[in-house]
Amino acid sequence: MVTTPLHKDADLRRADSLAREIFSDIANKWALLIIDVLGKRTLRFSELRNEVEGVSHKMLTQNLRTLERDGLVHRKVYPTVPPRVEYTLTEPGLGLLAAIDAICGWTQQHYSYIQSARARFDA
Repeated sequence: MVTTPLHKDADLRRADSLAREIFSDIANKWALLIIDVLGKRTLRFSELRNEVEGVSHKMLTQNLRTLERDGLVHRKVYPTVPPRVEYTLTEPGLGLLAAIDAICGWTQQHYSYIQSARARFDA
C-alpha cells in the first residue's frame, strides 16, 4: 500500500502545523464539553452556559469564537431586540462528536480505575 505523505500543515507532529493548531483548539475541556452539548441540540448562549457547568462567560465566548472560526460551530444571529443568537454544530462538528462521545465513554468506563490509581499515587 502506497501512502501519500502529509502536507507539512496537516502533520500533527509538527509544532508549526495548522493541524496542531486545530488539534489544540478542540483538545481542551471547554471545547470538548461545548461540542458534546451542542451535539444534542441548537442552543442559545445562556442555555449553553447553563449546560456547561463551571464555564465562565469569557471562556465560553472564546471557545465558541474559536470553534466558529474553525468551522465546527455555526452562529446564527436573529434581528431582534435584544439580538437572539443560536449555536449549532456544523457537519464537521457533528463528525467530531463521535470521537468526543468515545472519549466521554472511555472516561466513564475507566473512572473507578483512575480514581483508585490516583489514591494509590497520592498516598
